[in-house]
Amino acid sequence: MNIATMTARTIPVIIPSLKEKHSGTPVRLSQEAKDAHARLSSNRTLPASQARKRPVRLPPDVSLEKFETAVKELRTEIGDDNVEVNDKPLVDGWYLEHPNTHDAFHIADQEELVSSATVYPGSTEEVQATVRWANKFGIPIYPISIGRNLGYGGAAPRMPGAIVVDLGKRMHQVINIDAENASCVVEPGVTYFKLYEEIQNRNLPLWIDTPDLGGGSVLGNAIDRGVGYTPYGDHFANHCGMELVLPDGELLRTGMGAMPGPDGSDNPTWQSFQHAFGPAIDGIFSQSNFGIVTKMGFHLMPETGHQSYCFTFPRDDDFEHIVDLIRPLAQKRILGNIPQLRHAIQELAVTGGRKKDFHDGAGPMTREEIRTAASKLPLGDCSWVFYGTQYGPPEAIVAQLELIKGEFGKIPGSKFFLPANLPPDHYIHDRASVCSGVPVLRELDWLNWVPNGAHLFFSPIAPTRGKDARTIHELIVAAHQRHGFDLFPTLCVAGREIHYITNIIYDRADPEAKNRAIRLMREMIDECAARGFGEYRTHLLFADQVAGTYNWNNSAFMRFNETIKDVLDPNGILAPGRNGIWPKRFRGKGWELKVDDIDLTTIGPRS
Repeated sequence: MNIATMTARTIPVIIPSLKEKHSGTPVRLSQEAKDAHARLSSNRTLPASQARKRPVRLPPDVSLEKFETAVKELRTEIGDDNVEVNDKPLVDGWYLEHPNTHDAFHIADQEELVSSATVYPGSTEEVQATVRWANKFGIPIYPISIGRNLGYGGAAPRMPGAIVVDLGKRMHQVINIDAENASCVVEPGVTYFKLYEEIQNRNLPLWIDTPDLGGGSVLGNAIDRGVGYTPYGDHFANHCGMELVLPDGELLRTGMGAMPGPDGSDNPTWQSFQHAFGPAIDGIFSQSNFGIVTKMGFHLMPETGHQSYCFTFPRDDDFEHIVDLIRPLAQKRILGNIPQLRHAIQELAVTGGRKKDFHDGAGPMTREEIRTAASKLPLGDCSWVFYGTQYGPPEAIVAQLELIKGEFGKIPGSKFFLPANLPPDHYIHDRASVCSGVPVLRELDWLNWVPNGAHLFFSPIAPTRGKDARTIHELIVAAHQRHGFDLFPTLCVAGREIHYITNIIYDRADPEAKNRAIRLMREMIDECAARGFGEYRTHLLFADQVAGTYNWNNSAFMRFNETIKDVLDPNGILAPGRNGIWPKRFRGKGWELKVDDIDLTTIGPRS
């Protein structure tokens, strides 16, 4: 059967295990993965792939002859099997078999954010060779670790036709776990699943900190400043030491790694102290395109006692009061982790159910429909759900929970639940796993909300003050209503700031829905920025607009980034446009996408 005509229901179930593939799933989650795949497949109408308009999307300013010559030379350098031209059908796959050729959720045309080829280096030396090769031929390269950052663009290169450098396929070793130092060193292809299983295999009393899904790269998530939910939830803050390749092929180590260890070994303090002598430079390699990180150290959390729990609150109008109660609890470190505050509609989404099970018609669910559906679930009729976890010895946890219950009890009608109070399949049990360092797959169920489910994240930051939280929430509510989307807000509430993360779920087979999603993103970015609420992370197609909102003092921040980019990458070969940073070679040539760029059927120079 031709792959281009295969439907989702005829695709064989492909769920590789960690033993078979670096990006596979643990045996403990194999049945859950099969069930998730079955739910997603049954809700798809798109074919596995569609006929391509062109066989290869060439890099900018590179002829077919030059491209073929360059590919031949790189194959000689790092091996024939390690350079793959992207001339085959584009297969969207799913979370555990994601593409490294394009954006699986293609908010733009499927064939726009597409690479010309994929390179698979197997060592830091081969990364250096690839970078030097790219400089020689002037070909843009786009490094990825795993490529599962799907709500933000996945493995797609920002510049169509760039060559994806897939670091994960052959560079996926847990290089070291130091049990005494509670630290590790990993390569880009090490997933949260793999690091967790390695620690369990060694029977070490250590925890990792995982985001909601466990298949992403530990290294890649930290570089993008992702977060998790234990006390070690700020992933970049808990890294310690990097090895990276600069855009000219030079090799650099940061922190104490800049000092050689005895007899040519690694410095013994590299994973103990984050800084070195002189400027702290690690930060410029996060959310940038200034280097390719090939090794990274992390601090691990010593195993401890823990208790997860949740509170429900009955009214939408409780929102501002809840935030104001969380702030002092978080600032005084009474709350054990960065908790989540989620709207009741998400209790519906994480069941894996479909919107049509709860709602008739194309518009957003009404508040009454959400209330009616939620009343049939274990937490009952409510508006907001707070998920938290406490850590330490049992007597300390009991004392902490009494303080927290006393504060949240100030909101009439609030209710308290422990995991033991709720059915085994309730979402609280997955929160309990994640908050004790155990990576899971449960969040995949969100995508069943609509057919051909895909999503965009909108992720602004707001102060932890009820009035500010109310302001940003009302802006986002109104924008979703204007464009006809259900609002799925998750607030990660710390003592001084809130990550307000909303998930825009759309049908990737529906061009009109994708257009509405783009307009929604464009408007929320500008409206929130006008109130001082900027995104901390965004989909690659919205990076120019987001970067443009950080424009204090005539955009001094971007001018500084561009200065660094032009010095480190004069040929403009490393990930042009990533996070809105363009090299001089392409800057101002029409590649930037701004607030008025709604039609994304073509990605390329605009007048």
